[in-house]
Amino acid sequence: MFGIGFGEFLLVAVAAIIFLGPEKLPDAMVKCARFFRHVKKSLSEAKTAFDHEINLSELKRDALEYKESMEKTTREMTQVEDLAEINREVRDLFGDLKNTGEETKKGFDA
Repeated sequence: MFGIGFGEFLLVAVAAIIFLGPEKLPDAMVKCARFFRHVKKSLSEAKTAFDHEINLSELKRDALEYKESMEKTTREMTQVEDLAEINREVRDLFGDLKNTGEETKKGFDA
C-alpha cells in the first residue's frame, strides 16, 4: 500500500497516536479516508474524461476517413458520368456521320 511496509505503517500509526491523541485520531482517520476517496474519485473522473477524448479522436479520424472515401467515390462516379456523356456524344457524332454518308450515297445514286 503506497510503497510502505508494515513496520513503517506501524511507526506512522504510533506517531499519529502520540501527536493527535486517542480522542482526535478517529476523526483524523475519517478525514484521511475522505481525502483518499476524493483523490480516487478525481483520478477516476480524469481517466474517464481522457478515455472519452481518446474515443472522440478515434471517431473523428474514422469520420474523416469515411468522408475521404465518399469524396473519392464521388470523383470516380463523376468521371464515369463524364465518360458516359463522351460516349453518348461520340455515338451521336457517328450516327450523324452515318446519316451524312447515307445521304451522300443517295445523292450520288440519284
